[in-house]
Amino acid sequence: MTAARHIEVTRCGRENQPVVVIENFVPDPQALIDDACRRPFGAHGAYYPGIRAPVPPALVQRFLEGLDAIIAEVFGITSGHVLETWYSLVTTPPAALAPIQRLPHYDGLEPGRLALLHFLGREAKGGTAFYRQRSSGYESVDAGRFPAYRAQLEVEVARSGLPQAGYIAGDTPLFERIALHGARFNRAILYRGNTLHCADIPGDLGLSTDPARGRLTVNTFLMEDAA
Repeated sequence: MTAARHIEVTRCGRENQPVVVIENFVPDPQALIDDACRRPFGAHGAYYPGIRAPVPPALVQRFLEGLDAIIAEVFGITSGHVLETWYSLVTTPPAALAPIQRLPHYDGLEPGRLALLHFLGREAKGGTAFYRQRSSGYESVDAGRFPAYRAQLEVEVARSGLPQAGYIAGDTPLFERIALHGARFNRAILYRGNTLHCADIPGDLGLSTDPARGRLTVNTFLMEDAA
């Protein structure tokens, strides 16, 4: 018998940003893993610390079913569309991370951009963490905040240097961790893409390139339709 979805709305930080946590996200997660194993993975852009493969559109629509109501209730978005969806595997060794990959990030400045992260790795370690920039207090970055956020970051990096090579796992001199949502098989989390966040990758987590063994996620990016 397939376990039913369980949805919980949480809030984090001083900005009270919503994070929707969905357990038992899809009825057959193994089908997604099997599909990922058939896909050719490769590097995609300069920011993701690993390899990716596109998810077939038909599969995307199946696992998005039933989310319209919670998206409208929590984020105030009644009409939106999928920007892109990827199978993703973290594979980059900590020592090989680029400077930008050693900092929390945001996916875009638009408040109407959402990120849906679906954990498919069997190893229940790490997760996704949310952060606050210590100097500005920002937990999200929109177009109005971006100049100050960037200026603060440039000043701090010039003063103290770039973070040492390695994945972020907790507080840093520049950023304070305000929430952590652990990786759990077939759990998904939904949040605004302009929040400061990053993958939480513990040192003992395997970085396999095999979708059946590595830190496999499905990353879907959604955007509110223009009025």
